[in-house]
Amino acid sequence: MTVFPTDFLWGGAIAANQAEGAWQTDGKGPSIADVTTHGIGKSEHDKAVVSGHYYPNHEAIDFYHRYQTDLTLMAGMGFNCFRTSIAWSRIYPTGEEDTPNEAGLAYYDRLFAKMHELGMTPIVTISHYETPLALHDKYGGWTSKKLIPLYEKFCRTIFTRYGHVVPYWMTFNEMNNTHTIWYAAAAIDLADDPDERVRQTFQAEHNMYVANAKAVQLAKTLMPHAHMGIMLSLSQAAVYPATCAPANVFGAMQMQRRTWVSADVQLKGHYPAFVARILRDHHVTLDVTDDELALIAENTSEFLGFSYYRSSTYKAGMGLYGDTGGVKGAPNPYLEATDWGWQIDPLGLRWMCNLVQDRYSCPMMVVENGLGMKDTVAPDGRIHDPARSDYLIKHLQALGEAIKDGCNVIGYTWWGPIDIVSAGDGQMSKRYGFIYVDKDDTGNGTLARSKKDSFDTYQHIIETNGECLFEEAQS
Repeated sequence: MTVFPTDFLWGGAIAANQAEGAWQTDGKGPSIADVTTHGIGKSEHDKAVVSGHYYPNHEAIDFYHRYQTDLTLMAGMGFNCFRTSIAWSRIYPTGEEDTPNEAGLAYYDRLFAKMHELGMTPIVTISHYETPLALHDKYGGWTSKKLIPLYEKFCRTIFTRYGHVVPYWMTFNEMNNTHTIWYAAAAIDLADDPDERVRQTFQAEHNMYVANAKAVQLAKTLMPHAHMGIMLSLSQAAVYPATCAPANVFGAMQMQRRTWVSADVQLKGHYPAFVARILRDHHVTLDVTDDELALIAENTSEFLGFSYYRSSTYKAGMGLYGDTGGVKGAPNPYLEATDWGWQIDPLGLRWMCNLVQDRYSCPMMVVENGLGMKDTVAPDGRIHDPARSDYLIKHLQALGEAIKDGCNVIGYTWWGPIDIVSAGDGQMSKRYGFIYVDKDDTGNGTLARSKKDSFDTYQHIIETNGECLFEEAQS
């Protein structure tokens, strides 16, 4: 019995702001990532580029100029798909121009052409923590409805240009992270007042729901054969109660439901009932119109792409914080952790897939899953990374079990198959790649690429369509 479908999508994922570099090349304008010195996942940022400050993403790994070599290396692993994003400020430098930047459009023409040449299906995130900085400065990011028509214009441009070569689209990266890493996810700076913070985050999400619906509506006309999806962090939803105390169980459920808000609105077309209680408890009234709700109901998304890195635990009354890996609670004594304290839980991935299947019955794609760790170049010049291979194998075995459970999983893209700048802290030393990039946290290095041992592991898994993961059990 074949576990993974014969047309399963195998590949890797990056974001433009963490890989491309070339932050001012060919007319690109600054994005919110371009003024962060310690990662886009932090709420702290400069108001403008400050002389003498080091901005890791300004050069990143120079994927903008090296994409042909990098994609060819990834093709050597057998990738049949590749997920990336289109930097909004490369196309519209401030977001408000009447005409797009042709040099930026031409770059993605070349990128997608190379992917097709190598047999890779493009999977595109339209907005991946890359809102033009000018829209943050002028309007306060997604708290303002002014961004909706500007995003729609951006979508119209890229759908018209790339709709014939890009079959899979996701509108916003990890939209539910608006509540935890609000600057990255929604380009907003939060107020000090707790009630106002709730208003800002829910209003920003609502405005993005409207933008998502407009993108879906537009796609029906401009590229009717395309697949329109959303992208959420399910690490936010993988929350266990710390004990079986009812307060812990109910609190964990409430944490999980914050993620289902985004999924319910965009996949089911309506807000879940419990949102009214949250807003009422915080004395919040949102700017929501009947026309917007009708638009959302009529233009639901087709599939759910999601990130999954770790699970967390909840104990009533404890303080929780969120980062690019999801929410983080008390340590789970049953799990090991990464170099950065992210607990490793393959079974949690199977759990999340089953919850999505039960709740939405839609196609799903794991578009981010990976292990950030410190790598050391050995005396033989190789990077021996058995922990990364082990993480990959165990999570794909869990994904295979989810498929056996009946979950409609259509693809898996490892984050990131080549070392890139960490969104959480701006480091290069937090490495996810199967391909090593010679660069350190201060920007020094040759940018030379080399294969790690895990490169061969993923290559073999793809070559066998995942069957090697289950050979021992089948025998």
